[in-house]
Amino acid sequence: MKKNANTINIGLLLCLVLTSACASPDKNWILVDDFEQAKSISTWQKMDTDNQTKPFVDSPQITEIRAEAAVNNHYLIKKPAAEGVIGNRKAITIKKLPKVIGVGETYTFYTRIKVEYFPNNHSFGLSNLTSTEIEKQHYNSFEPMIRVTDKFESNGYKNDGTLMVMGDNKAYHKVSHLASKQAAKPLETDQWYELWYVVNNTLHEQGGQSYDLYVRGGEFINQEKAFEYAKFRMKRELPLLYFMTISNTGSVKKPYGNGGLIYDDIYMAKGEVLSTPTH
Repeated sequence: MKKNANTINIGLLLCLVLTSACASPDKNWILVDDFEQAKSISTWQKMDTDNQTKPFVDSPQITEIRAEAAVNNHYLIKKPAAEGVIGNRKAITIKKLPKVIGVGETYTFYTRIKVEYFPNNHSFGLSNLTSTEIEKQHYNSFEPMIRVTDKFESNGYKNDGTLMVMGDNKAYHKVSHLASKQAAKPLETDQWYELWYVVNNTLHEQGGQSYDLYVRGGEFINQEKAFEYAKFRMKRELPLLYFMTISNTGSVKKPYGNGGLIYDDIYMAKGEVLSTPTH
């Protein structure tokens, strides 16, 4: 009987420890959107600020919630326009953050993404401008910014679909395996990737206006730091207000392609938090 009591006590203790370990990270995460409520689409503001479609299509971007029926999940898909429609240069979608990130604060963002198909051109991240200012500044509205594309640059360089972040002078850099110093491969289509981006909104002179990126998915079998000290695009040193996405078909003369980027489970947490949010 004593042995059974000890076994029960040990079991209860183990259960409490495991419950605490599993539950404690969850309270740190604040939901931005998991797209499980159809009405959540109304909380996203859409703007097509450079609509050069020919023939003209009013509000050409595709931003909608769809079902992943096999696992009872919903997600947001973002496309600059429907297949065959070209010339929508800046399809912007934004959502106000549930908590403003003040100057001097560090927050971690968790986001799952999946590439529908290539070719495409997508960017997402955070902005410290108002919605009116975002409409005017478009790409320069970004501070921390992550990019997915296989488009040609104006200098003729061909991107290959590897995940990218922002560096100095608005230059893009591919992520890599930092520990082994191996280059990362292009993102696989129809494959979920988990991203943790630790956003440091302190002053630039104090090492802020920067972010680190961690990835899990595809070749990143375990959570792995894939870039350290990426730079805010503009370094305005202002409170961060919006989650923001942009997609682009390219010009009518040189279209990129309308492959979509899928988003799900967008969360934020104060400080550096590298656990996984759970529902």
